[in-house]
Amino acid sequence: MTRPSISFEFFPPKSLEASFRLWDTINTLSPLAPEFVSVTYGAGGTTRKLTHDAVSTIHKRTGLNVAAHLTCVDASRDETLEIARAYKAAGVSDIVALRGDPPKGAIGFTPHAAGFSSSVELIEALASEGSFNIRVGAYPEKHPEAASDQANIDYLKRKIDAGATSAITQFFFEAETFFRFRDACVKAGIDVPIIPGILPVENWAGTRRFAAQCGTSIPKVVEDAFEHAERDGTSDLLATALASELCDDLLGGGVEHLHFYTLNRPELTRDVCFALGITPELQLENVA
Repeated sequence: MTRPSISFEFFPPKSLEASFRLWDTINTLSPLAPEFVSVTYGAGGTTRKLTHDAVSTIHKRTGLNVAAHLTCVDASRDETLEIARAYKAAGVSDIVALRGDPPKGAIGFTPHAAGFSSSVELIEALASEGSFNIRVGAYPEKHPEAASDQANIDYLKRKIDAGATSAITQFFFEAETFFRFRDACVKAGIDVPIIPGILPVENWAGTRRFAAQCGTSIPKVVEDAFEHAERDGTSDLLATALASELCDDLLGGGVEHLHFYTLNRPELTRDVCFALGITPELQLENVA
């Protein structure tokens, strides 16, 4: 089997301890030669400056291709595009364009008075700049705010038509979930790469909460398995096995790229990659 391309998502650090953890994550996973790494925004744009600093520093100190998350939350159009242009000036041309989550405690997304009202508007503005590779999010199961499965697909099509060049999915537990979504995208005329997002389960309680928030269904067999594994102290072994099996099924179904949500905890993601035969190709100087 041809070695798949891979990518990793990181969080920007909010403390000195978190900063050390981020760089440990980068040092652990960079030798696997990712096609790109991405750095997230916090809910409500709370980590905007931290994200910018992390993106710029990772790019400068490691030479990795970094995709910066950019959202519509709590910023004017001019402010948002100024951030994008600053990324470009720093040599970062990949953007993950998202509507973004509302601030903690807020009910639903409320556009900034002078800001973008949707991810589609943000993508159109970035595309008009003519200098960005624009990635977007996708939901293999219905987005919690979508009226239907078809509306979910239709909105992704609008984002692609606005100028996005690829999509990264929310996490899921069964390969068939992704294959059904991929087939529906093709039927809708979506012809850009759809990259599956993989979440090796580092914390089962947190994963359950996240799944409930983003509309990810949890098969009963997975639920039962983690309940037993937590009692037996074998959660990491189970997480590695399930994620490895999921990735193997995806690769067997023609997937060529895997995107891992690392949560800045690199060991599980590294072990899954090793299980798939993805071994170090690149040794970087320690950047911590």
